[in-house]
Amino acid sequence: MKHFSPATVRILLAISIALLVAAPFALYPQFLIEILCFALLAAALNLLVSYCGLLSFGHAMFFGAAGYATAHSIKMWGFDPALGILLGVGLAAVIGALTGSLAIRRQGIYFSMITLAFSQLIYFMALRMPFTGGEDGLQDVPRRAMFGFINMGNNYVMYFVVLALTAFGFFAIYRIVNSPFGQVLKAIRDNEPRAISLGYRANRYKLVVFILSASLAGLAGSIKAVAFQVVTLTDLTWVTSGEALLICILGGMQTLVGPVAGAILIVSMSHYLASYAEWVLMIQGLVFVLVVLLFRKGLVGEFYAWLERRELRRAGKEQA
Repeated sequence: MKHFSPATVRILLAISIALLVAAPFALYPQFLIEILCFALLAAALNLLVSYCGLLSFGHAMFFGAAGYATAHSIKMWGFDPALGILLGVGLAAVIGALTGSLAIRRQGIYFSMITLAFSQLIYFMALRMPFTGGEDGLQDVPRRAMFGFINMGNNYVMYFVVLALTAFGFFAIYRIVNSPFGQVLKAIRDNEPRAISLGYRANRYKLVVFILSASLAGLAGSIKAVAFQVVTLTDLTWVTSGEALLICILGGMQTLVGPVAGAILIVSMSHYLASYAEWVLMIQGLVFVLVVLLFRKGLVGEFYAWLERRELRRAGKEQA
């Protein structure tokens, strides 16, 4: 948003809010909820990859583990949905702390492989544990009233609850990125030895952002479990991690809105091309190749780059 004036930002924000409020009355709420969940998952991964330079192949473990914890606590223990979501986020944070404390000791592909290995470990644990439902997963998770009075059984109410939680997640990412903590993360990403020489404990910063990213991914998985009333092993597979990364690349890395644009594209193709069965993955692959070739920085990233070029041309004309 640095390319727009404050007045333009306020106008765009007002238009976005109006569209989000009106969206469930024009489109199926469950479809919109899925977009929001995957947008938040991709944004959590984008925080780690784009602003700290850590490429994770295992974010599905936070997404799926939080979903299982939320679904089990609501269905078996009778938890309030808010408490179940909080439990899921907490579990994701704990797994993130355990995984991150080992993974951040390595860099590059070694870091990525460690996250993938932990993700596969969580997947097989969910497959074998008796209370996870095995290959069937946890189904028929009840939508209890949140705080005793918010009717989660209504799809429209559910949409606005998910929208509020997703907005909170994106606002948290915005504050993290634009804080002094976020500036240190960028310094570590760009030149870690120099950041260390300035006195910053790089591994500590990387561990903190890893836990924050895991928690946000867990929030996405928890609200998805409540909204769709089911959690399966699909939420834990490496394919889900790959989809999150694909969404980031298509929308644009190092952008806050990019994961939203990428999620809209990927989820829309999955829904509207569902009748083509296995052709969906081929079409998604083709779209991915075209976007990478034509929009090297992703859809939103390329738009921002165009705005920068336009500003430079204007500045050049004014100087001339």
